[in-house]
Amino acid sequence: MKKFLLTGFLSLLLFANAGAQQRPFYGEVQNIIKGDSALKMTKQQQILLIGSSSFTRWKDVNSYFPGYEINNNGFGGSSIPDVIYYLDDIVPVNNTRQVIIYCGENDLAASDTVTGEIVAERFKQLYHLLRKKMKDVQIVYISMKPSPSRVLLQSKMIVGNTLIRNFLRNRKNAVYVDVYREMVDDEGKVFPDLFVNDNLHMNAKGYEIWKRVLLPVLKKPTTTHATP
Repeated sequence: MKKFLLTGFLSLLLFANAGAQQRPFYGEVQNIIKGDSALKMTKQQQILLIGSSSFTRWKDVNSYFPGYEINNNGFGGSSIPDVIYYLDDIVPVNNTRQVIIYCGENDLAASDTVTGEIVAERFKQLYHLLRKKMKDVQIVYISMKPSPSRVLLQSKMIVGNTLIRNFLRNRKNAVYVDVYREMVDDEGKVFPDLFVNDNLHMNAKGYEIWKRVLLPVLKKPTTTHATP
């Protein structure tokens, strides 16, 4: 009997520990889900941002684009596989007219074995999953930015960006937005004054560049009428 009880106790303990070991970004994604639930009754279709911390830290993104309704569902230091894993949680199909993606940079930083080619293949998988969910919604990819702290990854970023750009060029209702070339000088050196002290995340000057290149591709807002 004692052996039986001990075995049962250990099984319960292992089950509890397994439940406690949640996937990275779980808490952030739960907050996103709660926020999306509050948007379900909106009449105006949203422009949806998904991806990593360059979006997460753009907390005042709506102030950059007056007249547009932007739903920022970026989370943490996510990589493309993280975005794919949580795709059903962070992409509300209803009330979304355009999806803008920033991701890939963290994939390269996570492992020396990840190449620009791998990032491009991961993005293609994400693209096809999104297109399956949302056939008529425009998909926009923002190129990987040249963060000064990741200068050793620049050659891989250029390869990944080029492959993704070429892939989207042949896709209907898809857009590639190049922020990389807007953030470097003629010699390919990064403008350091676009970043905060960590040399990874952008300051307001950096986001002003993103605003300038994104504004021409943003879908004009439309209003849908609720059913009486």
